[in-house]
Formats: sequence, C-alpha cells, structure tokens
Amino acid sequence: MQDLADVLDSLGRAPDVEAPNLTAVDASDRLVLSEAADALSAATPGAVVVIGDRYGALTLGAAAAHGLTGIRVHQDPLTSEVALARNADALGMAAVYTNHALDRRLLDGASVVLMQLPRALAELTEIAQAIARWADPSVRVFSAGRLKHMSRSMNDVLAASFGTVTATRASQKSRGLVASDPTPVESFTYPVRTTVADLDMTVVAHGAVFSGDRLDIGTRFLCSFLDRTAPDARRIVDLGCGTGILAVLAARLRPDAEIVATDRSAAAVASALATAEASGVSLTVRRDDAMASEPAASADVVLCNPPFHENAAVHTGGAEKLFAAARKVLRPGGELWTVHNSHLRFNPMLGRMVGPTEVMGRNAKFTVTKSIR
Repeated sequence: MQDLADVLDSLGRAPDVEAPNLTAVDASDRLVLSEAADALSAATPGAVVVIGDRYGALTLGAAAAHGLTGIRVHQDPLTSEVALARNADALGMAAVYTNHALDRRLLDGASVVLMQLPRALAELTEIAQAIARWADPSVRVFSAGRLKHMSRSMNDVLAASFGTVTATRASQKSRGLVASDPTPVESFTYPVRTTVADLDMTVVAHGAVFSGDRLDIGTRFLCSFLDRTAPDARRIVDLGCGTGILAVLAARLRPDAEIVATDRSAAAVASALATAEASGVSLTVRRDDAMASEPAASADVVLCNPPFHENAAVHTGGAEKLFAAARKVLRPGGELWTVHNSHLRFNPMLGRMVGPTEVMGRNAKFTVTKSIR
C-alpha cells in the first residue's frame, strides 16, 4: 500500500486547466475516504465502485489506503478519465481500476460506492436509480460535496432510491451523505424526452447533460444565426454539443454537409445520438476532449457555446482551450460561431486566438460572434 497523503498530494488536473485557484483534491474527497474507511477495509475484491471521481482522489486514494484492486469507475467527462489515467500511471497504479459506463456492468454486485455529489439533481437521480437497481442489496453509498453547492433536495433524491440516508458532520466546508437500503424503481427516470415545438425537434437528455432537456437560452440565441453560416460548408462541427440541438439544426440547414457533434461528456454523447435519431437526421457523434481527434484544417464551420467556469470557479481557461482547438481544426477562411455572456468580453481573445472577429448579434445577455480562421 502507498501512503494516502502522498498519493493525494501528487495528483494533477491535466488535461483540465491547471491554475492556482483550481485543485485536484478538495475536502469533499477526503471526507468520502474518511467516512468510507471501515467499509473499504472490509470490502471484497471487485466490490468497490467509484462514481464522479474528478482527478483520481477517490479511486487512487481508496486503492492506496486499503490495498484495493478491481475498482470499477464511472466518470462522465472524458477529461476526468484521462486525468485519472495520467495520475495512476505516474503512481504505478494503472492496474487497480477499470472504466465503465453507468450501467449494470459498473454496479453489479457492488457493496461500496464512493461518489462525488453532482451539482445537478437530474444527474444524481440517474446515478441513484442505477445504484439501487444494480448494486448488491447491502450496498452503502458514501458521497460528499461542497456545502455551497449542496441542498436539502439532494437528501430527497437519494431518499427516493434508498431507505436510509444520513448526513455527516460538516468538515472544511464540505458535508457527506451516506445512503443504504436500496429501493429500486420499476423504470428509470432518465433519459427524458421533450418536444421543442418551435424547432420541431424532440430533445433526449440523460441526467448529466448540460441544460438537461431544456433549450439553453444562449444556445437558442445562436440557433437564430445558423442560416448565416457558410452556405457551401462541407464539414460542420458542434463543439460541446450537449444534447445535439445545434448539430441537428445544422444538419437540416446544410443537408449536403458532414455534421460532427463532439463533447467530453458521456451523457452528452448518448443524448446527442438519441436526439439525432428522434429527429430523423444522421450525425457523427464523438466523445472527445476539445476536438483532439479531429484532423487539423478539416472543418469549414465550428459552432460553440463555450464554458466560463471550471467546476465551481469562474475561469476562462476552458473557453481558451476550445478556441485554440477551433483554430487548429478550422480550414483557413473557416468560421467559428460562438455565443457567450456579453460581460465576458471574449472578442479580443477570439481575435487573438482564432482570427478577425465580428459581432453578429447581441441581446440583453448574450453576444454571438463570427471569427474567421
């Protein structure tokens, strides 16, 4: 076994943004490991599951402190999978875990689940129902989050799938929730299907996808400009596709173009595929980190609603990463169309990182820009 403190201190965030105000381990990770210590010590090989591990603190911490192997892990963002893999390789611990989708193979026979509480109740609902349906009846779920992002509703969501839910004492502005006595439901709540009448579209959304089954108001504003994208575009990429709304609309407007929808979220990829199928259009959908697998100079148009935060911290590093990726993937003369909160003043950054940038529209909250590679 390796020393737990040394393991946690060694973890990095890459390929996510590294910055002084962004950490790979926080008090909620340490709280989960502390609360679950006895259960982890008693766990049989292959009976431990980790969900939502951001950079490897839960997986590698459990393995280091208790000599565990055969840990099954589900991480929605691809960047978290890559970060865990890099940290595990650096520590010589790559063999202690395997990656899984949120399905029966992840949870079958699990007696201990470690989890970072997701901020979205929809995501927590889908996870809780999956654990209750497929894990061992003796399962105990040890979860935690930062107090500022927790609500009483999280207890209620867990209580809908577990007979017993208890809260831990707060520690360093974090609190844990421990659930047991699963009460599986007949059918899953997610994915959900919603008709967006004005777009003549059925949107399908898993719990973890950004904005759920709603049409995000920024995306809606960008939708109104799609008919102004290059009419002769042969290849269009929806970068950070979410449920795939922009990609589906682009496929309808440019039926002769190849449409690629890409997102780092497993839930987004599954949602976009289902939305495209429900809408009767054909798309290529990929789980990818900032178009890393897309060839250079291969796209005529990139559509993007970039993030302005990293986890809970306001930070433009994620947007900068996407803009740099757009410059690489766009052909010379290609167009990057973005929508962003007007107060962020992304225009100078876009001009510097991509090329000449023009404001195409602005409303009370959002700005839509076109940048030429």
